[in-house]
Amino acid sequence: MAPPAPSATGGTGAATGGRAAARRGAKKSAKGGRGKAGKKDKSLIRRIFTWKKILGTFLGLAVAVIGAFLWLYMSTPIPKGNPDADLQSNVYKYGNGAILARDGTVNRENVDLASVPKPVQHTFVAAENKTFYTDAGVDLKGTARGVLNTLMGKGAQGGSTITQQYVKNYYLSQEQTVTRKLKELVISLKLDREESKDYILAGYMNTSYYGRGAYGIQAAAQAYYGVDADKLSVQQGAYLAALLQAPSQYDWSSASATGQRLVKARWNYVLDNMVEQDWLKQSDRAAMTFPVPKQPKAAPGKEGQVGYLVDAANAELARQLVAQGAADDLESANALVRKGGWNIELNIDKAKQKKLEETVKEQLTSKLDKKKRKVDGNVQAGAVSVNPKTGAVEAMYGGVGYTEHFVNNATRTDYQPASTFKPVILAAAFDEKAKTQKGEQITADTIYDGTSKRPVVGSDIGFAPENEDDQDYGDVTVQTALNQSINSVFAQMGVDVGMPEVLKVAGNLGMDTKDLKAVPAQTLGTMSASPLQMAGVYATLDNHGKKVTPAIIKSAQNSAHPSFRLAKAVGGQVIDREAADSVTSVLTGVVDDGTAKKSVRDNPLRKGQKVAGKTGTSDNNKSAWFTGYTPDLVTSVGLFGEDAKTHAQVPLTGATTGLTTTEGRINGGGFPAQIWATYTFGVSTKVSKFDLETDQGAAVRTASPSPSASPSPSTSPSSSPKPSTSPSSSPKPSTSPSTSPSSSPKPSTSPSTSTSPSPKPDEPPGDGDPANPLLGQ
Repeated sequence: MAPPAPSATGGTGAATGGRAAARRGAKKSAKGGRGKAGKKDKSLIRRIFTWKKILGTFLGLAVAVIGAFLWLYMSTPIPKGNPDADLQSNVYKYGNGAILARDGTVNRENVDLASVPKPVQHTFVAAENKTFYTDAGVDLKGTARGVLNTLMGKGAQGGSTITQQYVKNYYLSQEQTVTRKLKELVISLKLDREESKDYILAGYMNTSYYGRGAYGIQAAAQAYYGVDADKLSVQQGAYLAALLQAPSQYDWSSASATGQRLVKARWNYVLDNMVEQDWLKQSDRAAMTFPVPKQPKAAPGKEGQVGYLVDAANAELARQLVAQGAADDLESANALVRKGGWNIELNIDKAKQKKLEETVKEQLTSKLDKKKRKVDGNVQAGAVSVNPKTGAVEAMYGGVGYTEHFVNNATRTDYQPASTFKPVILAAAFDEKAKTQKGEQITADTIYDGTSKRPVVGSDIGFAPENEDDQDYGDVTVQTALNQSINSVFAQMGVDVGMPEVLKVAGNLGMDTKDLKAVPAQTLGTMSASPLQMAGVYATLDNHGKKVTPAIIKSAQNSAHPSFRLAKAVGGQVIDREAADSVTSVLTGVVDDGTAKKSVRDNPLRKGQKVAGKTGTSDNNKSAWFTGYTPDLVTSVGLFGEDAKTHAQVPLTGATTGLTTTEGRINGGGFPAQIWATYTFGVSTKVSKFDLETDQGAAVRTASPSPSASPSPSTSPSSSPKPSTSPSSSPKPSTSPSTSPSSSPKPSTSPSTSTSPSPKPDEPPGDGDPANPLLGQ
């Protein structure tokens, strides 16, 4: 059969197919041109970055790093013990250059590891380095992280092994540099190869610092539990091991609630790790309770007030080292202080210091007899004297003696300042130009309702504080309210000013307010404060509103820190001068016509000296205060009730008298004011006057004669224009200043010169209840 003949369309198709093929060929040719260029680019990159070159570069760098490390390893020997491990003494001097103390003898007694029970050894390994017995002595990941953080300026980082920590403690230093960290790594590797694990663990336990001046496990066992290292229990060992992370913060006797919570959590962590490592049975672990350490005892040679002064200076130096950037935190700063070599001159005036000690003994401690009256053994006194122009702490009384009572009563912050806080509220009112609920600006002559238990107006939080002895005053001026320390008036004033503003001013003046809630109950001084802090607050008022931060250190020098300089104790204006001077003016009335008149105004040593001050007596009579000042000297005196055995806060009532009735109550106008007056007038060399820029307050006005009658107290609300009279039980009350603000055309009749009625027992519902009153004085 013949093949079919080609058709015309078939020919055309062929032709068309040829043209199409030609076009595809042209396109392919064009593509081929571009493809060659792309291939050239790719081939250039591939020639430069071949896998062989990349691998070779990586291997070269690795060899270089390894070579550098081998060179560093070979060229870095294990050195002898660092001389810094043998701490130097610190020298402390009075302001006149006389030697106060030398401190620096290291409290350490090295012991063999065999003297430490094996389970106690395990507590340290469980706390710091669970792989200690199997690792090569280093934590490469932790070291790399530490080097990186050091390069980035993030400061000290954890993660080191026990071997590395021992090397740092004994062979090197605490500085945070890359060089030191690399040396630490190399020496640790060598030490782990050349010495046994027991040798390293013994060195670590003997060189570590545990707080309370204790270096090494033996000194720590004695400092915290009064036993030798070979008598430590597992529970006690776990606490000491946990303590090493932050000795200052974790010391149970002085730790805050947060510090106690953290160290207890770490103690549990240590024991749980021991169970995990099969070093402790779970049943034994479950039966263990936290071993509360003993109260600390002072190191020998710090008897009397010396130990208090040295510790206060060390604490201030550590804070300054952090503030000036010489240390990252308080722990590292304390390490620098303990390292020694400091020549520290204090601001303490030797004559004032001696007079303060003599005065406390004369006015208080000589009258205490704990054999006759148990409560007398619970009385603790603290005092601080500050120069308001320089901020210098010129005298400090920390307690009966550093070896008898370790805690410094002048710097402790666990008691309420009570009514010594009221001037802060007044300062806030003046500085903020605050107004009453009726829109009238608050001045010394503003009328307030002094009725006891009167509910405050304008607060979302209900509050109705009781005045001392539940006494009603009726309508009184602000001047009279401060003279008589009337709780109800200052509770309302705090609300009028605004509690956030009150706390802001308190912080500016020098109080620690960062964790305080802005609630009306704070007006009664329910926060914690120390005589040192209150002296700073009143010194700022005395210094016309320029911030005074009390400084016990005059100068501190150390050849290892040549650039270190102390910060200035006197800063800038934190409240308006007129506001500060107005508070001072009003406070003179407390002395001349109020709760401190008997002890201060009528003191035969006064001789016309101008004085401003405020008394304070806290809830349930657990503390009593007087903080006062002349133009040249501010002194805060506090008495604190502390159970001699348990160290719990207890009432002062009955001290020196044995009376448990109100006649035996210790008020701020009693012993504290008597100590203040005898000391202040004893060291004052001249009579001086306040330089005040104000036209209000007791310092610039004279009270007019009082009427013979004594009407019933008024119950008018705050800022009422209606004049008030003193309580009917107060004979011949004097009137308040004659010039009152426009909102109060008639001055109130104040009870300022009255004889106070017999006080009633202070029996508040219970501590911690915001509605509880503090004693007004």
